[in-house]
Amino acid sequence: MVAQGVRSAPDKGKMSLGQHLIELRKRLVLAAAGILVGAIAGWLLSSFVWDGLREPIYAIVRAQNRNAQINYPDITSAFDLKLRISFYVGLIVSSPMWLYQIFAFLTPGLTRREKQYTFGFFFTAVPLFLAGCAAGWYVLPHVVELMTSFAPQQDAALINAQNYFDFVLKLMIAIGIAFVLPVFVVLLNFAGVISARSIIKSWRVAMLVIILFTAIATPAADIVSMFLLAIPMVLLYFLAYGIAVLHDRRVARRVPPVGADGLLL
Repeated sequence: MVAQGVRSAPDKGKMSLGQHLIELRKRLVLAAAGILVGAIAGWLLSSFVWDGLREPIYAIVRAQNRNAQINYPDITSAFDLKLRISFYVGLIVSSPMWLYQIFAFLTPGLTRREKQYTFGFFFTAVPLFLAGCAAGWYVLPHVVELMTSFAPQQDAALINAQNYFDFVLKLMIAIGIAFVLPVFVVLLNFAGVISARSIIKSWRVAMLVIILFTAIATPAADIVSMFLLAIPMVLLYFLAYGIAVLHDRRVARRVPPVGADGLLL
């Protein structure tokens, strides 16, 4: 039995509150710079992107043989819309940059060994975010077709351009972020904030949140699209739990047992 020795000197890797705030400001500036560069690229690609986003409306015209068109309610609407497209495209294109800044800000809470997993988190989060955006793009035509089908056949569907764009891009961004959340759950587990046991104890709450999110993101009547979004999110949640279990077991094997008197065994 080894007696508990004098505590070692404070870990030089620990940061004060002021240093954390400075680090946060640095990461926010870098993330904003990445989004700005992406927005410039988005401005150049805005016409191409807008043509793709309008395609579900054209599909309605072809399939339902009805008058459906996008309109701009005032003189500045087209310019404002181009700016919005640029920003959201920049947000998606620069996702590797700002996702890395988030992970870089959180990694001081990890050990040196666990910091090696940062790149694994990063290279997992970026594809998942893009996959979530792609999932939103996939369900978009079904959502648009369903919602416009409630209008009488003899009436024209006049769709406000800005409202339509906000609906489409917020849907894609929200689903992209939802796909990334399990990666952050694993990262918090590696940082010692939450345990695998707490993750699985909250599975009912997680399932309810996922169902509510997918129900809000898709029309209530489109059950197929809702489950197409919910199933991968549920699988990702339990995959995050499985990784957390393996990590907690590895940590438990490295920590020496402690007796009731506080001495190391």
